[in-house]
Amino acid sequence: METNKKSGFVTLIGRPNVGKSTLMNRLIGQKIAITSNKPQTTRNKIQTVYTCEQGQIVFLDTPGIHKAKNKLGDYMVNVAQHTLSEVDVILWLVEPSTFIGAGERHIIEQLKKTKTPVILVINKTDTVKREEILTFIDAYRKELDFAEIVPVSALKGDNTQDLIDSIFKYLPYGPMFYDEDTVTDQPQRQIVSELIREQALRCLDEEIPHGIAVSIDQMKWRADDSIVDIDATIVCERDSHKGIIIGKGGSMLKKIGSRARKEIEDLLETQVNLKLWVKVKKDWRDSDFLLKNFGYNAKDITR
Repeated sequence: METNKKSGFVTLIGRPNVGKSTLMNRLIGQKIAITSNKPQTTRNKIQTVYTCEQGQIVFLDTPGIHKAKNKLGDYMVNVAQHTLSEVDVILWLVEPSTFIGAGERHIIEQLKKTKTPVILVINKTDTVKREEILTFIDAYRKELDFAEIVPVSALKGDNTQDLIDSIFKYLPYGPMFYDEDTVTDQPQRQIVSELIREQALRCLDEEIPHGIAVSIDQMKWRADDSIVDIDATIVCERDSHKGIIIGKGGSMLKKIGSRARKEIEDLLETQVNLKLWVKVKKDWRDSDFLLKNFGYNAKDITR
């Protein structure tokens, strides 16, 4: 057993849209978590793995902690809160501001209940003046006893190596959990469905923010491994949404499909033949069966 290396589990928490997925993708160096300018894009705990000379960090990206509105919302909040007690280090991402709103205060209350070391990460530092950052650090320092406070820009990659070094300080010595070439334990199909959902969220208007899911109906490599055939269905909640997703003469669906195909080809490093369909399943976000069908674990809902 290698005892000179460290390994452990780290979770990223924060209000929706603070850049958790962008930061994780930046640290891992590959696109794993989907990003969009719409909040609550991440729905599952995504495990990604960072391995270097110092050891290994297994990242859990949780859905944003917020007030739930339906079963899917309950699931997302439960997953986020349960993760706090299961990890070695908590990274709390916040926007660069001295204003600590109700959402942040809700998270502070959750963090006060845990003994896990909390590293405060002030993200999006590329959007503010350098001298302002100290005032943001000061505002948060008064609220909670943080293990460390690290300002970063996930988008630009500023200070992310310092963040990695800070995390390793609080991890135990021990063996690696994954092979060094592993970057995620997410099944490929799940990542593919998330990439399609990301492009749908980016292409569609505010009218259909979260009422969509993507199921992969078929994913098959051809005999010579040169092409992957993927059939996928975008599920929405209303007939009117179906029309918007398909677009005039199928134009919107075509746009989503061609953008998603490029992302999937980068992921799988091979040519992709992607076919998309659209189906209406009313109230799927309140159906245990359908949530499970789209990759959400019922155990995490009821735990």
